[in-house]
Amino acid sequence: MVRKIGAITVGQSPRVDVMPDLEPLLQGVEIIQRGALDGMTREDLQAIEPKNNEYVLVTRLRDGSSVRLAEKHILPRIQKHIDELCAQDVDGILMLCTGEFPKFSCLKPLLYPQVLLQHFMAGVIGDQVLGILSPDQSQILQSKKRWHENGVKDVLVAAASPYETVDQVIAKAVQLKADGAQLLVLDCIGYTQAMKDAIREKTGIPVILGRTVAARAAAELFA
Repeated sequence: MVRKIGAITVGQSPRVDVMPDLEPLLQGVEIIQRGALDGMTREDLQAIEPKNNEYVLVTRLRDGSSVRLAEKHILPRIQKHIDELCAQDVDGILMLCTGEFPKFSCLKPLLYPQVLLQHFMAGVIGDQVLGILSPDQSQILQSKKRWHENGVKDVLVAAASPYETVDQVIAKAVQLKADGAQLLVLDCIGYTQAMKDAIREKTGIPVILGRTVAARAAAELFA
């Protein structure tokens, strides 16, 4: 019997930019995609842009462009997708975002990439300096706070969107290494295996990719 999992992006589905890196790790698993922004217009998206100190997420739309949004506005839409996917009798659900989320109601295993990343790094970081790449400048403080709260003592964060120029992503990673980072985390589902490979070649230090950490955990459960 074919296993089925739901995959929920905070942007719009399908995530054609993500699946090429996930599908080889989840062979034999049917992936049913849903997006928190599915069906929303540009006017709708303007209404959920972050204000003041709201928690910021950056994600991809179906046309390949990226948007910034305040997380609180999409939580009910994510819960609705979870409920619908569980009604389709999926074996589990994978969030396609490395941001922090409240605990959703779900009758099946629900994998949060941020939690998986935090626990993975707790096992390997030791006393090394951690470098974090996030998509947007507005996420730097929230990223530092999150990683400090999860026990990482020395954290450096830089911003480079995976949805814009690859050269900028690589350059910011090289700068993090020059500033003292000994391991790098690409802390967004939008960063790709190709970006990881290029950064590893340029820096010579370990690079951890959020999307494949999540996919390998899903494969252990469902593949």
